Amino acid sequence: MSSHPQPDVPLLRNMLLAARERTLLLAEDLRGDRLLGPRLAVVNPPLWELGHVGWFQEYWCLRQRRGAASTASRIDDADALYDSALVPHRTRWDLPLPDLDATLAYLARTFARVIERLEQEGATEQLAYFAQLAAFHEEMHCEALTYSRHTLGYPAPRTEPPRESGGHDAGSWRGDVELRGGTFQLGATAADGFVFDNEKWAHQAYVPAFQIARAPVTNAEFAVFVDDGGYRRAELWCPDGWHWRKEAQAARPAYWRQEGADWHQRAYDRWGPIRPHQPVIHVNWYEADAYCRWAHRRLPTEAEWEFAATTVRDGAGPKRRYPWGGARPGVTHANLFGMSKGVVDVAAFPGGDSNWGCRQMFGNVWEWTADWFGPYPGFVRDPYREYSEPWFGNHKVLRGGCFATRASLLRGTWRNFYTPDRCDVFAGFRTCALP
Repeated sequence: MSSHPQPDVPLLRNMLLAARERTLLLAEDLRGDRLLGPRLAVVNPPLWELGHVGWFQEYWCLRQRRGAASTASRIDDADALYDSALVPHRTRWDLPLPDLDATLAYLARTFARVIERLEQEGATEQLAYFAQLAAFHEEMHCEALTYSRHTLGYPAPRTEPPRESGGHDAGSWRGDVELRGGTFQLGATAADGFVFDNEKWAHQAYVPAFQIARAPVTNAEFAVFVDDGGYRRAELWCPDGWHWRKEAQAARPAYWRQEGADWHQRAYDRWGPIRPHQPVIHVNWYEADAYCRWAHRRLPTEAEWEFAATTVRDGAGPKRRYPWGGARPGVTHANLFGMSKGVVDVAAFPGGDSNWGCRQMFGNVWEWTADWFGPYPGFVRDPYREYSEPWFGNHKVLRGGCFATRASLLRGTWRNFYTPDRCDVFAGFRTCALP
């Protein structure tokens, strides 16, 4: 069975419905002060975020018609309220936003009209593209709203109950795998189905032989760096990273605190001892880079990460869509949305190993890479021009997804990107041996 079937109306309906059900699940306990929350640079007001996903779906799936100017929204001043390209982040708390009931009604009306259009017109090339764009965009905002709930100390969102997933107390998974390197096609092809513009198109890249860790850096490993004065030693940090550390007064990962001789960690609104074999999470690129200097290691390049995740040892076969092959992600492959309620040990999910023997290259935590986010050769932006191009040059690339990522979003070529100071993301890292 193909891992990326051609979209038809039932598939598109299910994608849109899955995203909307998750949005409503995340919003079910947002009342009172939680609807806006404090004015922070790394979160949106939840009420604004809910309206924005409805606006985006309406804009691309209903208001855009081939060969015609975009039509008006069904609500007044929608573009002035919800167009993220036009509305500065700092002003989103001050907007005359519709209340929660009106916002949810807007989402419901928009969804119903999109489904109606799909059923009337079918999965035309244009409508199928924009329906997928809207579903994936909403899934990304669901993940971002999950980050926000954690940042703001709200309770964990209600999710599907944990299912059998290969062991949540699986322990450590130490050591490196050696990759012989070579030339491969970095990026996506048209055969991959829907892909974002920053993945286009596959182009030849050469990767020298290298050694990469079998798993991400764990809490226990990172705690040794902290205890060894890693946050006090300027020589371990790049200049921008040391400036960030001083400005933030960072002395440990963002959600750690010391109780006696032990490190504890906050997850949403609850504190508990760190789990030693879980990957360190909520560390930014600067912290990952400093750890690498301390450990005499380095971060993988983006090309190295994709090579380790998607190529096969003998070089005879094509790249894999997923580290384990072509089968759609399941409960034995990766810790993605719906597979657990949070991070699990790095040795879990052996069924998701890459052909080279790397574990958890999908799921659990996003992984920082060494590279700045930039265009591939011949880049041409897609209709949603704000998705990639504005962020080239000042964001770092992350790969692989996390426990809050919907499986349908991911493939081996998928690129995430954040500024190197962001600690709120469900991100960790794995390391490479120095040459």
